[in-house]
Amino acid sequence: MSFKGYKERIEYGDTVIVYMGFESMFPVEVESGKVHQTKYGAVKHDALVGLRFGSRVKCAKGFVHVLYPTPELWTVNLPHRTQILYATDISLITLQLELKPGSIVVESGTGSASLSHSMLRTIAPSGHLYTFDFHALRVEKATDEFQRHGLADLVTVMHRDVCKDGFGLNNTIADAVFLDLPSPWEALPFAKGVLMPGGRICSFSPCVEQVQRSCKTMADLGFTEIRTIECLLRPIDVRSMTIPMPDLGYGPGKCYVPNSSSSNQDGGLLCVKSESDISEDKPVLGYVEIESQNKDKHQGEHRKKAKLNVLDDVSKNPKIENSREVEDDNKAENIEMDDRNADSNQMNDNKIEASYVFKSGLPALRMPGHTGYLTFATLYP
Repeated sequence: MSFKGYKERIEYGDTVIVYMGFESMFPVEVESGKVHQTKYGAVKHDALVGLRFGSRVKCAKGFVHVLYPTPELWTVNLPHRTQILYATDISLITLQLELKPGSIVVESGTGSASLSHSMLRTIAPSGHLYTFDFHALRVEKATDEFQRHGLADLVTVMHRDVCKDGFGLNNTIADAVFLDLPSPWEALPFAKGVLMPGGRICSFSPCVEQVQRSCKTMADLGFTEIRTIECLLRPIDVRSMTIPMPDLGYGPGKCYVPNSSSSNQDGGLLCVKSESDISEDKPVLGYVEIESQNKDKHQGEHRKKAKLNVLDDVSKNPKIENSREVEDDNKAENIEMDDRNADSNQMNDNKIEASYVFKSGLPALRMPGHTGYLTFATLYP
């Protein structure tokens, strides 16, 4: 199989992602007679052969899906040999380095090869990646992974300390250089030597002191357009929100809803006793009929919904503005009116609490923290 392409059906030797949920998946290599246990039961490898990627596989207590291993899925499932880069930073690196099919890229260090898989997919079928790592065991494991994933023809993995010995490439061949090193400023002179005029470079550093020193070295070496970016992911949770409206104690009657499209309208329900109390400078969209509620003490909280009656005929009341042009889903929402949650002995049955229900985006309580800074620069002739 190959990460740079796609095929329809599973064969022996393929890497597949066993998917049980968004945060519950793992990779397996399909082998004859092998069985993997999941929380839903056993997954027999022999039963996977011949299935289409994406198929649902029934287990004793449920089911799982078997997915094709894209670089994005591999990033969240790979065996960690080092700290890795995730899709948020990888997407920005791919964009800023201007990678495309046919690009020649130099990378140091390889680590767990999370970024390497994404770059190889981008530069395929005619590009090439030269990746370096000073740790011999990591080089060996990365070489084996690239071979099993069908990427060996696109990548050259070398065991080398580029900060001391350079990249060992004879010519200026690279369209882009990526550095993920403790001391990137030591490798920058060697990176300049392999980077073609107009090429782009990126240095990933977790500490701002590393960034400061790298930026100074880049400027001294003649790099331009030096820019540092911190890319943070901010999840937004969409929820239904309710805003309670003030209960002014008017009891049964009409509760008018102001027209929010009016520039002089300050919002809120306009609770009045009669239409004659509506001022001309505050037009309304419609009204809600409020009826007296006889609450049974033994029946618990009583709940009622009343629909908004849109006033679209100005002739019915010259003080009410025609507001057909402000029709939207939010104004068509039902207006919820709940009895106050208070002691029944202190509660006035004629008082009803009205509220707007609408959709809103709220940031998650926990946000992913800082991973590192990405410093980009260009080497012009």
